[in-house]
Amino acid sequence: MSEMNGAQSLIRTLVDSGVDVCFSNPGTSEMHFVAALDSVPEMRGVLGLFEGVVTGAADGYARIADKPAATLLHLGPGLGNGLANLHNARRAHTPIVNVIGDHATYHKQYDAPLESDIEAVAGSLEGWVRRSEHTKDVGADAAAAVAASQDAPGQVATLILPADASWGEGGETCAPIPPRIPQAVDATTVKNIAEVLSSGEPVALLVGGSGCREAGLRATSRIAAATGVKAFVETFPARLERGEGLPTIERLGYLAEQVAYQLDGIKHVIVAGTKAPVSFFAYPGKASNLVPEGAQVHVLAEIAQDVPRALNDVAELVAAETEPVLQEASRPALPSGPLTPQNWVDVIGALLPERAIIADEANTSGLLLPAATAGAPRHDVLTLTGGAIGYGMPVATGAAVAAPDRPVINLQSDGSALYTISALWTQARENLNVTTVLLNNRAYAILRLELQRVGADANGPKANELLDLSRPDMDFVKIAEGMGVPATRATTAEELAEQFQRALAEPGPHLIDAIVPTLF
Repeated sequence: MSEMNGAQSLIRTLVDSGVDVCFSNPGTSEMHFVAALDSVPEMRGVLGLFEGVVTGAADGYARIADKPAATLLHLGPGLGNGLANLHNARRAHTPIVNVIGDHATYHKQYDAPLESDIEAVAGSLEGWVRRSEHTKDVGADAAAAVAASQDAPGQVATLILPADASWGEGGETCAPIPPRIPQAVDATTVKNIAEVLSSGEPVALLVGGSGCREAGLRATSRIAAATGVKAFVETFPARLERGEGLPTIERLGYLAEQVAYQLDGIKHVIVAGTKAPVSFFAYPGKASNLVPEGAQVHVLAEIAQDVPRALNDVAELVAAETEPVLQEASRPALPSGPLTPQNWVDVIGALLPERAIIADEANTSGLLLPAATAGAPRHDVLTLTGGAIGYGMPVATGAAVAAPDRPVINLQSDGSALYTISALWTQARENLNVTTVLLNNRAYAILRLELQRVGADANGPKANELLDLSRPDMDFVKIAEGMGVPATRATTAEELAEQFQRALAEPGPHLIDAIVPTLF
């Protein structure tokens, strides 16, 4: 290509840097980017009908592909609409390259209706932000954005692209820039942690980030088997590898009461790739810091460091002759009768296919899911790292784009689904292999629980009205079918099993509306 505009140089540089998927919801300022897609056929454009689907899909894609996708968003409002799932991505340390179109540089002085402070919105993500002021700089800025997104441990990089920098001639591509890789933990820290593990006092080891993949889990299991340390993975890991042939490490609980039980009597908390546990919310009269009183916190590895290597280095000191304890194959029996919060998970555990990817936003309905799937064939679980609901359907969408040869299972609560349900349309358009099991209890059940836990009066009719999703009851079968996704409804375990098996056997997306009573 002898002459390029800024948009063409941007897309070509992205592709040359390994970013070949762009989840998009464009507007006028991005039209030259849209047009440029045809001049760089290696870039796959995927349309989302809402920016929260776009950003969540980019998150899910990168968690599975281990490389960033791009997003294309329209000015400050478009970035704002996508912010909740970018918050989840920030907490997951997911590499994402946002391309945010902006008004032409000479137009900004007129304060047009869509004018806003994009830098301020992007800055809330605590990542990398740059504005391309000139066409000739766009390619170099794009390469810098890709590298920044992958700087250990991963972050959201936002490139603001004024319309005239996009349409202007004289674009130049830029060679890929190597990102900064995770640094090893020093030998002194490893030795000190080994001494804590050998102290004879009760110790908990909390592992997160890249430590939740096979290498980190095997090292953690060796350490636990040799020293008796209580080992946990963080409550909401970005990607947790589990199932037959891998160590099963208990997840730290969501409720403060659960964590207090798990850490009862602990004198030392070692963290690797995560932070010491805190309560998700403040509650009247209860502690926010969940480290047991008097216990010491020791940092083996920061999230940006090489967590699996640090765990293995410790294992070589304290567990040199010890093998990890691996999960044997086991499946729950298929249940029968009406669906309950207790038995639907056994259907999933009994039928989970090989190499599945679970996007888990089952929330209160999924409390028993880890036990039911522990011995299933090896699989990955993607969880709600930042607590901003509406993540499950978009993340499942992105994961399916990243791994078209793997079955993606979206276990999805009904209230959260409604935030980003238009992801189903994208799944249908792209013919993605996503099976959504929608747990329909017609309530914001987690909020019913929290209403009680904060000590508020839980008996008022107006309060309960705000947590109820009935009257009218939503027909998720019709909603899914209206977006092009085949859908069925299950009220019994037998129906769920039959429909789940059928959905897995057929190509493309499916939704099962599973009617499950609420726990709360």
